[in-house]
Amino acid sequence: MILATDQHPDGRGLSPVALQFIALRDAVMDRWEREVRARVEGAGDLLAPVLTNTLPAFLDNIAEALSPDHPRRHGASGTTSPSAHGDERARMTPFGPDQVIHEYQILREAIATETKGRIALDEAHWTIIDRSINAATREAIRTFTRIHDDLRRKVAAALSHDMRTPLAVIDYGAQVISLAPDLDVARRTASRIEENSARLKTMMSDLLDALTFQGAAKMPLRLTRFDVRDLVGELCEQYGQGAGRHIRFEADSDSVVGFWCRDALRRSVENLVNNAIKYGNGGTIRIAAHATRGRLMLSVHNDGNPIPEDRHDRIFDYLHREGGVAAGDGWGVGLPFVKAVADSHGGSVSVDSGPDTGTTFLIDVPVDSRPFVDGAPRPAAAGQSA
Repeated sequence: MILATDQHPDGRGLSPVALQFIALRDAVMDRWEREVRARVEGAGDLLAPVLTNTLPAFLDNIAEALSPDHPRRHGASGTTSPSAHGDERARMTPFGPDQVIHEYQILREAIATETKGRIALDEAHWTIIDRSINAATREAIRTFTRIHDDLRRKVAAALSHDMRTPLAVIDYGAQVISLAPDLDVARRTASRIEENSARLKTMMSDLLDALTFQGAAKMPLRLTRFDVRDLVGELCEQYGQGAGRHIRFEADSDSVVGFWCRDALRRSVENLVNNAIKYGNGGTIRIAAHATRGRLMLSVHNDGNPIPEDRHDRIFDYLHREGGVAAGDGWGVGLPFVKAVADSHGGSVSVDSGPDTGTTFLIDVPVDSRPFVDGAPRPAAAGQSA
């Protein structure tokens, strides 16, 4: 099974070396996980789906780049998967930038160890692998840093909000002083206190307005146990009946039973399908669902005009609207909603788009999201039924 972020199931354009590389994906991930838990501070206590993150798809992206006939230049090109990795690391782990860099270094070591004597990787192949890991590290760290900067700003905003109470006390005290008879100095001092108090309150209000991030809180989710293949089938049937006779819908789903919010996932996929209908070329739209290493990979793919690479991250911003090809009334709130759903499940969403591969939006979340959703029942202990 090809798990690259473009979600092409047939391995189109893959070389023999690439197929051998994909066959070793689990071996590389097993070694990487052991080494990271042993050597990276804070990794030992992470649940396996959190530790795995977006890396299986990244390894398959590298495999595509190793194929001369495939359009992917390196494993991080055309996709926001490394950014999603950094985003999850910032939100869901105690990692710092050093730990994120270290885990990518260990990934290269794991690739070198597991491929030695099994795949004939030449200098050109290793140049692509190194370029892939270096680019992914940069993108992951860039997003990781941005997320932590946002968190620091939110803390500053919260502190500013808390400081309003003592300011109110100062304001009230100044008014009391101003009422004291025959105390000219006290009145003049009180006047200055009032002026500065009012100024500070205005500054704090401006600061709060500037630092408030809409949609930052996790979405409330109602988790149930279901097979995602049933959801994919329902959506293909729903859209196949009303999307237009020129658009064909394909379902490519394994049976994956897990704990998610069915309504939220359904609405997310509907948003992605609606975008695929609007921005695609009117051909086939494929909804796919597969699982690996405790993660569900749920995607919507369409062919047509690609999203320019410099816009990949921005389309997930709240109320961001693109003015590019076939923009119409823009992406609106649909993609930020999809990101909020993925984030709230303990996962992420990424986009992979290019002129030769089409556009794939990939929701990558834990199969069992209960440990990552506030108020959800905890998974049963080993030996008990879930």
